[in-house]
Amino acid sequence: MKIWLDGALRDAATAQVSVLDHGLTVGDGVFETLKTVDGRPFALSRHLDRLSRSARGLGLPEPDLDEVRHACAAVLAAEPMALGRLRITYTGGLSPLGSDRGEEAPTLVVALGEAHPRPETTAVITVDWPRNERGALAGLKTTSYAENVVALARAREQGATEALFANTVGALCEGTGSNVFVVLDGELHTPPVSSGCLAGITRALAAEWAGARETELPMDALDRAEEIFLTSSLRDVQGVHRVDGRTLAAAPGPVTTKAMRIFAERSAADMDP
Repeated sequence: MKIWLDGALRDAATAQVSVLDHGLTVGDGVFETLKTVDGRPFALSRHLDRLSRSARGLGLPEPDLDEVRHACAAVLAAEPMALGRLRITYTGGLSPLGSDRGEEAPTLVVALGEAHPRPETTAVITVDWPRNERGALAGLKTTSYAENVVALARAREQGATEALFANTVGALCEGTGSNVFVVLDGELHTPPVSSGCLAGITRALAAEWAGARETELPMDALDRAEEIFLTSSLRDVQGVHRVDGRTLAAAPGPVTTKAMRIFAERSAADMDP
């Protein structure tokens, strides 16, 4: 495996980041995960825009997007695969112990791993820990992911692949690594970014292409929904057949099936929409 680290391709065994890197010690970093198909990244421009937004939100220096593009191309050329997970990580770099940043340059890592097609449907659970829609990290894709690790482990224990959060006022927010859509009375809805959810790349495209409305939704919308689906870079559009103890009768339902078809067709036709 080849990894891009601070200006060069390196073997995974020799790609080393300092134990004092701020991304390791305090989670001071941002990242993006992209789907790659036959060596081509999907929606790279949108992901790089969000990488920059997240870096600015965290107070990190603006990433050199030309370098990031070059790094992605180099890693993809070195590791040919049919379906991949491309991970871009950008951290605060070498810093003193504690929350203050040092004077060193940020760390840039780009790595590629093999991915596998997801099933058409999956099971999800809800968890009691809320997302803080007013927090300093709301809407940023940061490496501070421990809360997601805990929630996803809870989902795995219950035979699910995703955990869904409410925000501090009890509104439906997002999953650990996905956005959520629900069908109510035949209409497609997804929580607005103001709920505290991440502005997902696949979320935005699916909402535009399938005609979803941004709606503030209570958590019991999951109990009333005729259909539910998730979106993320590696799930694309994935139906939900069970939420906690409730089984949805027909999953994927007609609205979900249509969204899946439209997304598959349009994303295949344009790899950088």
